[in-house]
Amino acid sequence: MAAVLVTLLVLCLSGPSEAFVPIGGGASTHVSIGGTALLQKVTDTCRAVVEASGHEFKPTGHSPEELVRACLGPTATGEVSGAKFHSALQEIYVQNGLVDRDFVNSAPHHFNSERFMEGRGLIMEGMASIKANVRKENFQAARETLGRVLHTLQDFYSHSNWVELGNREPYINLIRPDLPLENLAGKCSHGGKADLTSSAIPRGGISKDERRSDNVALHTAAVNVATAASLQLLEDIRLAAGDNDFLRMMGIARSSVLCFVIDTTGSMSDDIDEARAVVNEIIDGKKGTQDEPSEYILVPFNDPEFGPMVRTTDPDIMKSEISKLRAKGGGDLPEMCLSGLQLALTGAPASSQIYVFTDATAKDIALKDTIVALIRSTKSTVSFFMTGPGSRRRRSIRAASFNDYKDLALASGGQAIQVAKNQLPQATEVILDTSTSALVTVLQRARNPGKQETFPFMLDESLKNITIYITGTSITFTLTNPAGVSQSHSEASGNLGTIQTVGNLRRIRLNADMQTGTWQININSNQPYTLKVTGQSIITFIYDFVEAFGGPHPGYAVISGRPQAGQPANLLLSVIARKGPSSMTVGEVGLVTVSGPESVSNGKTTDMGNGDILLTIDKVPEGEFVVMLKGTDKESNSLFQRQSTTSMSVSKVNIQVIVDSSVEPGETLSLPFSVITQGSGGAYQVNARNDKNLAMTYPPSLSLKTGQYSNATLTMKPPADTLSGTDITLTIEVKSSSGADSNYAVLRISVVQKITDFTPPLCQMVSVLADDCPADVSQCSPFQWELSANITDGNGTGIVKILKRQGDGSLSYSSLSAPIVQANYNASCCSQIVEFVAVDEVGNVGKCYHSIVRSGGPPALTVSMSLWLCLLISAFMSALH
Repeated sequence: MAAVLVTLLVLCLSGPSEAFVPIGGGASTHVSIGGTALLQKVTDTCRAVVEASGHEFKPTGHSPEELVRACLGPTATGEVSGAKFHSALQEIYVQNGLVDRDFVNSAPHHFNSERFMEGRGLIMEGMASIKANVRKENFQAARETLGRVLHTLQDFYSHSNWVELGNREPYINLIRPDLPLENLAGKCSHGGKADLTSSAIPRGGISKDERRSDNVALHTAAVNVATAASLQLLEDIRLAAGDNDFLRMMGIARSSVLCFVIDTTGSMSDDIDEARAVVNEIIDGKKGTQDEPSEYILVPFNDPEFGPMVRTTDPDIMKSEISKLRAKGGGDLPEMCLSGLQLALTGAPASSQIYVFTDATAKDIALKDTIVALIRSTKSTVSFFMTGPGSRRRRSIRAASFNDYKDLALASGGQAIQVAKNQLPQATEVILDTSTSALVTVLQRARNPGKQETFPFMLDESLKNITIYITGTSITFTLTNPAGVSQSHSEASGNLGTIQTVGNLRRIRLNADMQTGTWQININSNQPYTLKVTGQSIITFIYDFVEAFGGPHPGYAVISGRPQAGQPANLLLSVIARKGPSSMTVGEVGLVTVSGPESVSNGKTTDMGNGDILLTIDKVPEGEFVVMLKGTDKESNSLFQRQSTTSMSVSKVNIQVIVDSSVEPGETLSLPFSVITQGSGGAYQVNARNDKNLAMTYPPSLSLKTGQYSNATLTMKPPADTLSGTDITLTIEVKSSSGADSNYAVLRISVVQKITDFTPPLCQMVSVLADDCPADVSQCSPFQWELSANITDGNGTGIVKILKRQGDGSLSYSSLSAPIVQANYNASCCSQIVEFVAVDEVGNVGKCYHSIVRSGGPPALTVSMSLWLCLLISAFMSALH
């Protein structure tokens, strides 16, 4: 064994695969290793972006919230929310941990049983998928794959004897398939609590998953190298993606996204004009502030056509695209509204605000359950602006009405606003209110049938721009502040705020000097109504319903569909405050019904560290519910409350399905899935839909027995011309024959072309002219130096971009389509280092680096010396990578 340790890299025996523990415990975890690397790489990237724009990068602290504020807010005014960054981190952490559940017995996923090539293959396949997804702006799919890839990469250092051999740097060959894996062989005991062979000689085992008394130094070394390897992989992705898209993948972007879904049939001319006016007002009025949207999305729909979706970060492109819309076609009243909304929900970032303009009911009403599933999966908010009568002769039980839009709005936490066409300009004030950064919901309720009821809600010092919305007819109300001052519905401008009434909407904008504390609003109506209180604040929370899983490293997995009925519900929450979780105290957390008699179920909280809370609810409310959180903001010493927007309910049906890899264009994907019910057995209808309209095969129904899984398989085949990086959103729905119970699973499947080009572009220096640069750097200002280089990609996929990484000079280059790209760099002698990178079509990265820094004052490098040095550096970098 000693001889083997000197020369060979050893992997453990096959058996249950272990890993660095996913969360918690007495050791460094996958979350802490990945989190350290992710935060450091995001910090480095933010610093580069901010300093490149001429500003100083100055985080006020070390929390993710303060990092986001320093990254996005050097000059822009307004609130900066860290919610998207937290959500991105959680998506990566969760997928990392799921490798221990979904692939517990897969040796390649954990670098067990000498499966070196297969393990590296998983990493390379994942990296190719991430880079392709980023190029297509499918950032959620990229994050999910990143979590899985980081797990496998990190396990190499825990499950091999890389550190036992004295190595304290990462094994770069794991992310460079053009470099060979050499001298990798041998076996030994895995080690750890789950390994029954670890008591045999040699005792202890090689696993460094957990810190034990016999492996403290090695565990620490494995953690450090795994962290460095994670940074190395992230830097490769960053270079391929570019700084801005890397930050977008990590959720570092202004929180507002402007997403319009617009009916373009013949009667919609006025509505299109108003939507166009709102877009222009938002773009022109919010430019340069934190409320400026980070993305613009436009989806037109007609009959029978819908789409295509336009998605851009360029406001001028959004203006141009919406200016092209013309009202035409249509004819019969229902239109393809839900098909357009499906495109928006699958294409927009999670937690987006989506605005639908239409004057007709939905012809594609069969999509309603799919839309509800997508709303719950993405936690996006959908508001409808309806300018038609909303009624039609009902030809079948599935015929649509405007009530369907109201159902979808309520499920998402949005508004269903019904107005005459000439009232639309007043109604769209809602879009100006909600297309803002750091938008939070304080309270949301619905009553059907309506009744008189008083609703209390807490306003805290951090809230700004507080607005109350009431939708319904025949409504009276009275608003009262903590001091007892009141304002009725009939006072358009009063002591507490201004009231605007348009169509079925009452919009109450509170005065800026509002009092903090407990407010209340008394509403009286015998008709259905909804109530929503919103504002802007950094203080918020994100959440997911989760289920526990066992095995060598137990953890929690996010539930894709509805939580299970008849058992406690678990939620994983992350609280977001001004200076991180330490600047707030969490009080009550629970589930509260949205409609009908109000029922509140408070739960037991467990602190998971770093602001994460595990909430366990023993008795889940019946019907639709949301999450309510109350606490204290330590910065202002004021009480606060926040509420989730997306309604949820429980189900006795459960769907189990795992996507373990991407699919190639033109190849068939077979996706096994299992269904179980704890309710009544019998025939259950199966329905599957995807947002790319691909043909699929699956059984139309399953015969279920109570408590027993029934297995099935879905197949799909993306066309051979599907672009690499395309993201397919698949929804599988299972419903009982009576329709009384149902559940769903929402999956993202990446289409990625098989990669055959693994060689990075090559940089060769041609000349360096730096003789004029003085030896005394303090005299550098009047002098210039220049460099020229040839960049080639050989027989590769071709260079697609060249980016400067270091240096204050100017970089220019010839056409990227030429076999040899000529790069020229000019700089002041005060800027003595230059580095630029070339990225090819599949994301391979080549580097050019040169320095004119002198040590001890020798003469400047000659062209021949520089060329020799550059070739040496190039060869070294090739070997390193």
